[in-house]
Amino acid sequence: MTTATTIEPSTVNVQAAIDRFQAVIGSHIASYLEACIHCGQCSQACHFHEATQDPKYTPTLKLVPMTRVYRRHKAPLAGVKKLFGLVPPELTADDLIEWKELIFDSCTMCGRCTEVCPMGIDIASIVGLSRQAMTAAGVGPSDLWEAAENSRTRGSPLGLTPELLADRLEWLADDNEVEIPLDRDKAEVLITVSSIEMMKYPDSIVAMAKILNAAGVDWTISSKGYEATNFGVLSGKPDIAKIMVTRLTTAAEEVGAKTLVIPECGHAYGAMRWSGANILGRPLPFEVVHITEMVAKLIRDGKLKLKSTAESMTYHDPCQISRRGGATAAARDILGAFATDFREMTPTANHNWCCGGGGGVQAMGSAAELRHKVFQVKIDQVEATGAEHLVSSCANCRLTMDESRQALGWTREIKSLVEVLADQLED
Repeated sequence: MTTATTIEPSTVNVQAAIDRFQAVIGSHIASYLEACIHCGQCSQACHFHEATQDPKYTPTLKLVPMTRVYRRHKAPLAGVKKLFGLVPPELTADDLIEWKELIFDSCTMCGRCTEVCPMGIDIASIVGLSRQAMTAAGVGPSDLWEAAENSRTRGSPLGLTPELLADRLEWLADDNEVEIPLDRDKAEVLITVSSIEMMKYPDSIVAMAKILNAAGVDWTISSKGYEATNFGVLSGKPDIAKIMVTRLTTAAEEVGAKTLVIPECGHAYGAMRWSGANILGRPLPFEVVHITEMVAKLIRDGKLKLKSTAESMTYHDPCQISRRGGATAAARDILGAFATDFREMTPTANHNWCCGGGGGVQAMGSAAELRHKVFQVKIDQVEATGAEHLVSSCANCRLTMDESRQALGWTREIKSLVEVLADQLED
């Protein structure tokens, strides 16, 4: 397996990678590494493998670097086996460089492989931990690391500083004649945003405000903690991951929020809802919900009045919201409240195919060509439904799809679920 790279082996800190691998191999990770039976079933669940039919993209191969460190240093009787040459060789700089594409460019950490794995191995979590080791060694995509550093120094991966946030919210509020509260002293609900939405799809922010205001929600956005995306998690930089979680937690605590809402962003939901307390090191003193979960509840509680539409729609499930997040039903509850011709994809819901850009892959220039090729899987899914409109609830999925459809000459528009819903609010 080879991949083009500009990384010089002499610049790679191999020992840092080995040390990090050893540090993250706890009992549950060791059980995964021991469990793999090399059946290869995961290959057919991976969009990278299915789009290319290249066996190097078999998900289980992503376990190899960590498994080698485990068997050489931490497995039962590893010390004795080492005396007799019965352990794998030590990792080298060339090994780490060779595995860069599998650990970063060709894994969205969507978790689809785990669904078919007879041993239930969570390859996505192993990839996430492997990225920490690769990053410690200095092997990884510089553009992904840059986005993470922007989060640390400027507040967001796209440079959405608190000052720029305030300016853009004021502009959106004035331009659309909608109230968007910023830095209220107290609020029941803290709304977070993604810089992809704010910088590329600002209409989704307006739509979210219209929905919340129509339902009478007591909410605010905070300039002290607003960016939901967590590139520390995606890039293998745990220190930045903790900074991002801490900012949101501090902001929520200061306004006394009982609920923190993640916007239309998949990995942001997983990072805060399922990993936030572990990253922070203490329980979160509020509930974390995705915007679709909140809106679905508002609909169930009768707080939103909607007009119906007969235009046919299909829904793309963001992996981190549905399959790995557990919020699969919320979007369907929303669509069911106004869309009379909703058409499921095949496969759908927790089994749906990834957009191809999750896990930070969308931000990696080196992954662009492969990412576009993989998107053909999604095109085929959508076209098979015959639906007029493709809707999703993740701005990263939307950006990935927009870029890939342009690259492949596909003309269908991808719509935001909150934007579609806002258009159906009764006057």
